[in-house]
Amino acid sequence: MSEGFRLGYRIEGEGPNALVVGSAVYYPRVFSAGLRKHLRLAFLDHRGFAPPPGDVELSAFALEKIVGDMERARQALGLGRIVVIGHSGHAYMALAYAKAHPEHVSHVVMIGISPNLSAAGGAAAERHWRESASPERKAALEASMRRSPDSVLAALPPGERFIRGYLREGPRTWYDFRFDGTPLWAGVEVNARMMDHVWGVVFRDIDITQGLDAFDRPVLLALGRYDFTVAPPSSWDPIRPRIRDLTLRVFERSGHVPPLEEPDLFDAELLRWLASRP
Repeated sequence: MSEGFRLGYRIEGEGPNALVVGSAVYYPRVFSAGLRKHLRLAFLDHRGFAPPPGDVELSAFALEKIVGDMERARQALGLGRIVVIGHSGHAYMALAYAKAHPEHVSHVVMIGISPNLSAAGGAAAERHWRESASPERKAALEASMRRSPDSVLAALPPGERFIRGYLREGPRTWYDFRFDGTPLWAGVEVNARMMDHVWGVVFRDIDITQGLDAFDRPVLLALGRYDFTVAPPSSWDPIRPRIRDLTLRVFERSGHVPPLEEPDLFDAELLRWLASRP
């Protein structure tokens, strides 16, 4: 419990502790059984996956609040020093936590994300889609939009609308553009107000270069070649010199979620990287 938010967690595996911020229901389905033989994965909800304790101000969803929740969870669960892992927008949470609490972090893993979610980044993602997506992939997106038009989504409860809106973008999300991600979301509760604010405002305006001059933890950036949901890997070029120890790995048969799409290769690359930076 944190400021009235009931945050779920789930711990699986053995080995060094790794805190995976996001949904404690969704993300255990993303990371492989094999990885659990090498890392003790603590999956933690953030406030976007917990029912709000009544009406709350948008300030309750500030990035600093999420970082505070992560630290309280680390202490309460007795995790000690951790590898901190975040996928998509959660990657910003992982990096922000590591900046705020470097003494508790050994490594940072950021998966499937661009430097920010600004309008310029969105335009770069759209250009990447327009210039690189196959006709079959584009046709699949058009068909998905027809099956779930805005008019249908507008009639749904906010949390369900968020999930359905994410799912209809499947051809932008997955290397296999026919993949149906619906089972990943079974039982996931979404606080759409938090998600809309954090993804639409906080991450739109985020400047991840703040604090990097004093930041020395190694960072693994894992990106999918066929991820059309965020700006392409080249968007990191201006940022890369600012991160003291950055390893960027592009997975050639992945979209937005390399741990699920190429689990054996992802696990091998992650574990090799961790071993190279003890």
